[in-house]
Amino acid sequence: MNISAIVRAMKDGRAIVRAVAALMLLAAAIVAGRVFTVNAEGRPDAEVKLYAFDLGKLKVGDVTRFHLSPQEIRPTDFFAVVGYLVVHPKGTLIWDTGVVPDAEVGTNAPGADRAGRKLVDQLAQVGFKPGDITYFALSHYHNDHTANANAFAQSTWLVRQTERDAMFADPPPRIANPKEYDRLRNANTRILDRDEYDVFGDGLVIIKSAPGHTPGHQVLIVRLKQSGPVILAGDLYHFAEERRLRDRVPTFEFDKEQSIASRNAIEDYASRHHAQLWIEHDYAALLNQKKAPDFYR
Repeated sequence: MNISAIVRAMKDGRAIVRAVAALMLLAAAIVAGRVFTVNAEGRPDAEVKLYAFDLGKLKVGDVTRFHLSPQEIRPTDFFAVVGYLVVHPKGTLIWDTGVVPDAEVGTNAPGADRAGRKLVDQLAQVGFKPGDITYFALSHYHNDHTANANAFAQSTWLVRQTERDAMFADPPPRIANPKEYDRLRNANTRILDRDEYDVFGDGLVIIKSAPGHTPGHQVLIVRLKQSGPVILAGDLYHFAEERRLRDRVPTFEFDKEQSIASRNAIEDYASRHHAQLWIEHDYAALLNQKKAPDFYR
């Protein structure tokens, strides 16, 4: 064997060792349930789709409730009301369900200017019905996010213990309508007891704690192959301008200091992970957002 052949053999041997090591790491990751692959740009290879449902709009009213003046924000008459569907190879997740129950769409239901179709119709348009949904989660219990929660009581409910306790307290919390979510009391429930909960076990869909607006307020992080990571921020903010005025929180927060801390933590996460942060009530953003049956990937 000449010198060239020996060098080739040595290189081949090192390649085999590296391959075996990689397979061992992969096997360990599979056992831990934490595997997802990424492409050359660092994007996940698994196909995850994110659908946005237009669930109407709310009148903004007095902005001083948010410790803001009209001069500090872009002029707007409305808040957006949205819900989301995540479709993952291992299942589905519904996130937030609107301010008006589907049964009241088309009526003069108080508290909302409701245009458009029912949530169940928008869901059907992308090929699903409530009984198909694997997981259900709310950013929080306020009644502009829970209107159709009972439709998903057969799904596994993902919730913080502090939030669940508040939802079923007697008397009920402020800005809540227990009739909209009372069927969740007996739903299959998974209590989230850590800062970040990995919904499908592969790092692509994460529910992250962000308390303050309510006791167990949380945000949803979806890692998309083309669009990159997206944070669905619940009511962490209501206006885009609040992102630079983080210590100005609404008058109706459960815990002001927790809210400020959560804003800072989520902003830090967004910066570190180069994530987009979607303010769910941002009406200007809603107008430019893809709506179901279109989707983000």
